[in-house]
Amino acid sequence: MIDSAVLTVKLITLALSLGVAYLAFHGYRRNGSQPMLYVSVGFVFIGVGAICEGLLHCTFGASLRSAALVQSLIVSSGMLFVLMSLTWVSD
Repeated sequence: MIDSAVLTVKLITLALSLGVAYLAFHGYRRNGSQPMLYVSVGFVFIGVGAICEGLLHCTFGASLRSAALVQSLIVSSGMLFVLMSLTWVSD
């Protein structure tokens, strides 16, 4: 079972990352800035990665090692999207 304090912190992390993703997507729609779209996608991945380890381990019975590996891959993918947005070179 997941401790309630850990669950609370993970849900706050998810809410904050989805809030940033929403604002970035709104900026993309308003200005047509492609890097803002990458920031938005990146923060969705980061937010989902924040909760997936506990979900996989407790709900689906995955081993802690495999759940941590999946979480790391998802969060790393999100960070790559954010990095792409920061290094974006417009034509």
